[in-house]
Amino acid sequence: MEAKSYKEYLEHITTFIFDVDGVLTNGSVMVTSTGDLLRTMNIKDGYALKVAVDMGYNVCIISGGSNEGVRLRLKGLGITDIYLGAHNKIEQLNAYFDKKSIKSENVLYMGDDIPDYPVMKNIGLPCCPQDAVPEIKGISKYISHKKGGKGAVRDVIEQVLKVQGKWNGNFIAKYD
Repeated sequence: MEAKSYKEYLEHITTFIFDVDGVLTNGSVMVTSTGDLLRTMNIKDGYALKVAVDMGYNVCIISGGSNEGVRLRLKGLGITDIYLGAHNKIEQLNAYFDKKSIKSENVLYMGDDIPDYPVMKNIGLPCCPQDAVPEIKGISKYISHKKGGKGAVRDVIEQVLKVQGKWNGNFIAKYD
């Protein structure tokens, strides 16, 4: 039996779940003299997240990190399901599925490192940025050509919306 192309999964995606460090960021942190950890997020990723939220997709963040600046940024994009400090991501995933009555086959999850592995083994479309660790690349059905924090999130959201006929003039028209 021939393996499915990742594109065959895109039309059934209703839910996007993302890790933060290494996915929404490039995985680097700047440490200030007060011990604060500063991250950089990509504006194009943010735009795609906002479009997905506005179009009614479930958008969820599950991260082991607990930076409140990250929470504020994501809330500003309209994301309400933000789980920071999630050291057992599979537990958080299952609670989220129960809360929203989500089926795993309708979920795209993008992770980049070992803590994402258990979650990615339990969802329909595991994806990763181009610079993910080899173990995560090995279980991903799609590896973005973009690096974490450099447009990988926009890449997968845009692909899903295009396949579903939703990445078009519908949201561009409001600017004309």
